[in-house]
Amino acid sequence: MRSLLAILVVACVATTAHAQVPERSAAQRAASPHTSDGMACDSPNQSQAGLNQCASNSAQTADAELNRVYAKVLAANAQDKAFIEKFKAAQRAWIVFRDAQIAARYPNPADYGSVLPMCQSGEYEQLTRDRIKQLNAWIVGTEEGDVCAGSYPMAKP
Repeated sequence: MRSLLAILVVACVATTAHAQVPERSAAQRAASPHTSDGMACDSPNQSQAGLNQCASNSAQTADAELNRVYAKVLAANAQDKAFIEKFKAAQRAWIVFRDAQIAARYPNPADYGSVLPMCQSGEYEQLTRDRIKQLNAWIVGTEEGDVCAGSYPMAKP
């Protein structure tokens, strides 16, 4: 009798949890990133391998955006040799920091199992998006009167 009651409770909880997932439109499903097997990255049925692939794809997308922003900053400041030299050195140092930060966050890879690639990719993406925000300051600029603007340009009104 207790086993039957336990089965009913589990079935009710599973049904309730499933019922709370809102149905997405075809456009929403199509817009969501997918794995190579065609499953949406945000699918509740996604495998760990699929989650790892999705996280890696997101990290690669962030990296591509960082490279575009980096190139824009270089192009906008191409005439300033001192800036270019120091900016490139800063970016090289940031890459060393990023990699060391990820290694420090996950120092013993064997301890994390099959989720490690997803976790590392998530950290990579977050650090990369933070760096994009930093580099965007050289594109967007700062408000006029900022006496500490340094090499940031003044924002256009």
